[in-house]
Amino acid sequence: MSTRWLLLVLKVPATPSRHRVAVWRELRKLGAITLGAGVWAVPDLPVFADGVARAIALTEQAGGRAMTLDATGRSPSDAAAFQALFTAARTADWTEFRADCEKYAQELAKEIRIAKFTLAELEEEEQSLERLRRWHRDLTARDVFGAPEAAAATARLKEVTAACEDYAERVFAALHATPEDGP
Repeated sequence: MSTRWLLLVLKVPATPSRHRVAVWRELRKLGAITLGAGVWAVPDLPVFADGVARAIALTEQAGGRAMTLDATGRSPSDAAAFQALFTAARTADWTEFRADCEKYAQELAKEIRIAKFTLAELEEEEQSLERLRRWHRDLTARDVFGAPEAAAATARLKEVTAACEDYAERVFAALHATPEDGP
């Protein structure tokens, strides 16, 4: 069975630009793919319904026009092309996510290297990890076709989670150390 798609045709006034930016951000957050000026697509699945509704509401609140169309590929190759475009966008998302995981791992390694074992730093690192977890959850929800990069990204998140736990143990060990314990 071919995937059904929602096509969003949105016309947002050019000024003030904040309205166009708000709609664009909502569509990006949703994971919609752009097909041309003001034309976006998402699979017609419940996971996208709230984001589509928000994009339409933002468009209309700005005094723009929104039209939603149902679509399917006319041929199997059309349907496959849509799915490939969507999966390529998710691949880019997963690649960006893994790069952020790598930055986070480097940050943890630096803190360990310089022995910055404070509760304030631990709290900051835990907040960064929570941001990565939310991002992973959001990407997983919209990766409806299962981009191949998802598995490696999930594994990397597990690795940086373990690294944060290691860092937390070091922080608590340093905080509980007595002067007799030495450096």
